[in-house]
Amino acid sequence: MQGLLLLIRPRLQGLKNQMRGVQGKKRVWIMGGLGLAFCGGMFAASSRVLVYFQSVEMIGDILARQLLSMVLLTFFSMLIFSSIITALSNLYLSKDLELCHSMPVSVEELFISRSLYTFVDSSWMVIIFALPVFLAYAYVYRPGPNFYFSLIHMNAAMAIIASCIGILMTMVLVYIFPAQRTKDIILLLSIIMIVALYLLFRFLRPERLVNPEAFFSVAQYVSALKAPDSPYLPTHWITETLWADLNATEGRSHLFEVLLTWTTAASVAVINIWTARFIYFDGFSKSQEAKKRRAVGKTLLDLLIMSVSKPFGRDLSEIISKDIRVFFRDNTQWSQLLLLAALIVVYLYNFSVLPLDKSPIRLDFLQNQLAFLNMGLAGFVLSAVCARFVYPAVSAEGEAYWIIRSSPLKLGRYLWGKYLFFIFPILLLAEVLIVATNYLLDVTRFMMILSSVTIGFMVLGIVALGIGLGASYPKFKHENVGQVSTGFGGFLYMIISSLFIGLIIILEAGPVYVLFMSQVRGSVISSLQWLFIVSSFSAVILIICVTIVRPMKAGLKALEEYE
Repeated sequence: MQGLLLLIRPRLQGLKNQMRGVQGKKRVWIMGGLGLAFCGGMFAASSRVLVYFQSVEMIGDILARQLLSMVLLTFFSMLIFSSIITALSNLYLSKDLELCHSMPVSVEELFISRSLYTFVDSSWMVIIFALPVFLAYAYVYRPGPNFYFSLIHMNAAMAIIASCIGILMTMVLVYIFPAQRTKDIILLLSIIMIVALYLLFRFLRPERLVNPEAFFSVAQYVSALKAPDSPYLPTHWITETLWADLNATEGRSHLFEVLLTWTTAASVAVINIWTARFIYFDGFSKSQEAKKRRAVGKTLLDLLIMSVSKPFGRDLSEIISKDIRVFFRDNTQWSQLLLLAALIVVYLYNFSVLPLDKSPIRLDFLQNQLAFLNMGLAGFVLSAVCARFVYPAVSAEGEAYWIIRSSPLKLGRYLWGKYLFFIFPILLLAEVLIVATNYLLDVTRFMMILSSVTIGFMVLGIVALGIGLGASYPKFKHENVGQVSTGFGGFLYMIISSLFIGLIIILEAGPVYVLFMSQVRGSVISSLQWLFIVSSFSAVILIICVTIVRPMKAGLKALEEYE
């Protein structure tokens, strides 16, 4: 136990040091303020959806219950995936592990300390962003104090189960595969994630909620909605417990589900520790072995580097060339392209199964409304992608940053070169998402052009925020590049980019409605309406310009003052 406390103390001491001083307190206030603003928006949106569900007779509460089940299942899957990636870094790739393994502590104590790191790193952001949704349920249904108690301890148990599952999967895979085949490990993890995402959507079966015609009677439809997704999933037990506390009139005790959840959490934790005793150190030893260098694909990589880096000039081309080579040599980075492809497939799948023809709303209006809201959803997806790839771009230089700082290359040119390098792939991804979803929705030409242009300008601001804030809060002494976006700067980036996307959508909503309705009705737009349209779109352009320039200037200033 004393060794475990000794291993955990550096993380606690580092967190304490970050909170000290004026800068640390300033970060806490900024993070707290922006976090409250973002969570407040999620709370308002969730509350509005639940209030609407309550207004629907007979099936309103059933829909709310199914939504709660979907939310928990989604967050559970996200926690497992996050734990797999974080465990790979904390248990096998961190630079201080060699020192920790040389200390007079047992393997179990070292494993438990790293498991705690993984639990905290992979769970805190998901739990915080899920909290407004659960509080919206509390606001609408007005439960007693039992709900809040269950909310805290049941979600903690869910996070423990997900974290332990992710850690166990990582340990077993690293132990089975030799170190020279780390790429195969990451590829297998990616395939598992793709399968898990597919099973997740099959478990949810969201089409049932909006297609009652698939059933022979109302009673059968209601019965299908009430049917549990899977009684063997921890999320089902948690849903049953929370829903019982939300609806005290049901009068059924869910002590069995509570005990089942916590015994599962304790059992998986014990299994992890027992498994680590036999295979963790061997897996760590294999991960330290040198890999054989293979020339397969070297010519193709050289051609790619030459074509991409040539337009940047001789000085910047060397930086870009180095970034591309490091990206493809680091398995933990290039393998995430497979997960990104899985994300695109699932994203497009959602739109392909929408039963728009079953909606009582006019079809062309619904299609274009969804296409407009899809710009915001795509923007959030791009922000998450940029948080992983764009935000750490400056910090990825690591301790070799002094070479760039002491070179004749100007920092301004360096930052803008990074910006231009990431603009094109992110812009391509954005246009693929928007054009493909608009094609599936069969929107009008006006909405196709508007959404494509808007998302393109959004990308300019999102990437600038990633580069600028990444330069403002650099972590050159990171254990691995995956940890860069988990700190204060990464959290600040996600909040600001979300607010930026939301503001663009709000400003364009009114003008787009006026233009679309004028097309539908064949009416003439008045001078006052044109003034409103021009003013709104001018405000959008102004905000995008400010979002591009201000973060880049702030990042440049921070790098110039960095010691």
